Amino acid sequence: RFAVSVGYWEDPYIQYFVRQAKERKAPEINRGYYARVHGVSYLVKAFLKKTECNCQIVNLGAGMDTLFWRLKDENLLPRKYFEVDFPMIVARKIHNIKSKPPLSKPIMESHSGDSLLIDCHSLDSSRYSIVGADLRCTSDLEEKLRKHNLDTHLPTLLVAECVLVYMTPQQSANLLKWAASTFPVAMFINYEQVNMRDRFGQIMIENLQRRQCNLAGVEVCSSLDSQRERLLLSGWDTARAIDMMKVYSFLPQADVKRIESLEFLDEKELFEQLMQHYCICWASKDSSNL
Repeated sequence: RFAVSVGYWEDPYIQYFVRQAKERKAPEINRGYYARVHGVSYLVKAFLKKTECNCQIVNLGAGMDTLFWRLKDENLLPRKYFEVDFPMIVARKIHNIKSKPPLSKPIMESHSGDSLLIDCHSLDSSRYSIVGADLRCTSDLEEKLRKHNLDTHLPTLLVAECVLVYMTPQQSANLLKWAASTFPVAMFINYEQVNMRDRFGQIMIENLQRRQCNLAGVEVCSSLDSQRERLLLSGWDTARAIDMMKVYSFLPQADVKRIESLEFLDEKELFEQLMQHYCICWASKDSSNL
């Protein structure tokens, strides 16, 4: 929300979910978010274009994400967009959607067919669904998604941003295996930490632990190779991983110039170190040669 308010990218919807930050965030954090949002969005749109939107998106651990609304504005909605998070988070999001017309109107506009289903822990319209579930229990997750008309035969994009790292390696492997075995044509995008074995990575872990934030799955984040390997071992056909400094260098340079003029960045080296400790990985399974 802070990065959006400074002008790093446009997101007219985030204000309805998150209060304005009282304190300024560090410029390197804002640039990091900028690269993350653009990097993930680039892959999402590539998938939507390849499938001509004849697909579904499952956003795992979606929190207060606004991607559904932004895609609708760009006329890029998939056939159905699912979000999954803990029931408590989902209840908060549904409350915001119900009480704020700029959020509820786009859902109503894209809805066709019978009446919209909504209770405190789930919302289901013909194009958008939120499900309250624990990602560590794949059978419950699948049952709830199917109840909301998940179609396993449709090309499916699964997105997880800083989600898998909070599960044990076994739990995240189960989720990745479930996804790989459930959808014949699919892509998985994972954004999270990498290179966590070096000194900088250790300091990051210690700082998070001080804030009672435990990274249960951090051992899989030791390198780009370990990130790729976990995807291949879980049944995905291809897997790639690049650190966020590389992503940043791939972004349209004119826009990068624009955002770099928004705030003065003193610690270039710190920014580079930070970006080398996050990555985007993507894997695919493609039985119909998309």
